[in-house]
Amino acid sequence: MTFREKNQKYYEPAAQCLMIFGLIALCQPWIEPLHRYGVTITIVGLIAFLVTSHIPPEPEAEEEEEEELI
Repeated sequence: MTFREKNQKYYEPAAQCLMIFGLIALCQPWIEPLHRYGVTITIVGLIAFLVTSHIPPEPEAEEEEEEELI
């Protein structure tokens, strides 16, 4: 598995989940450390998403034989 495949399958969704978790942590009032670091968690997720979303996906393999037009 190449890095681009891992990025598309694991890293990009993990960054999105981290952003969502940061927003949830920011909005909940029960656990004070989560509330305190909610903005930091969201920003880290946002930066991770910006980095992972700019990595292009794996290029598709082109077929060597093209169909002949009749």
